[in-house]
Amino acid sequence: MLTTRHGVRPLGPADLDAFLALARRNPVVNAFVDYRATTTNLEPRWLGGEMWGRFDDGELAAACHVGANLVPVEATPDDAAAFAERALTRSRTVSTIVGPQAAVREFWNGVAPGWGRPRETRWEQPHLEITGAPLVEPDPRVRRTVRADLDELYPACVAMYTEEVGISPEQGGGAELYRARVIQLVNRGWSFARFDQGRLVFKAEVACATPYAAQVQGVFVPRDRRGEGIATAGMAAVVDLVRHEIASTVSLYVNEWNTPARAAYERVGFRETARFATVMF
Repeated sequence: MLTTRHGVRPLGPADLDAFLALARRNPVVNAFVDYRATTTNLEPRWLGGEMWGRFDDGELAAACHVGANLVPVEATPDDAAAFAERALTRSRTVSTIVGPQAAVREFWNGVAPGWGRPRETRWEQPHLEITGAPLVEPDPRVRRTVRADLDELYPACVAMYTEEVGISPEQGGGAELYRARVIQLVNRGWSFARFDQGRLVFKAEVACATPYAAQVQGVFVPRDRRGEGIATAGMAAVVDLVRHEIASTVSLYVNEWNTPARAAYERVGFRETARFATVMF
């Protein structure tokens, strides 16, 4: 198995217990990688990439998910620098570097000379959590979506993604894959929306879930319905549904400059527990 002088090597199924013990030191922040590990057993063919581990005296000290998203896990600056050194031995395949701010910054400083100019960097992204009941009344009209909702739901997902990321998920022939992802979330019961006379006016999804936390993504209200409090009551409903049926803690991360969204989440009862950063290509 390949190693480096920094003790970095790919992890596999035999490392699953050690990896989960590492990730669950901070189970809410690490919900994405926990979910990926438990659903793939750390098999590269299911991961669609690799999970790297850095070892100290034979013990797993840090990790790094390397798929479409590159995500440092419990990585100190030294760990992140070691992962960056390994990353520079191969061409860039990731579209996003995301995770705890300090580790992302150190990793990016290491790979920047070889990975080229990013499309965008977002260094200040509050990571928010709520562990109790929402502080405002949930919107009773928010419900799980079903396949019959796709004519309204899918265009809203495309609009949200394009507005948030800056490019359409359908770009480069990606429509079929993105639609499959939307359907997958619907089938899992992880897609929520409110409709007014058949028109979607709010939506949100659970991106991943573990026994400890569910991470929400894709919160969206059409531009002409913003400012009405729809997102606040809608997110309260999502929190209520998720906490009762999926995981007891709900988390998400948001751009610092998105003042309306941050205000809505604060009204619902979310509180900042970490700071994330994202580098996009």
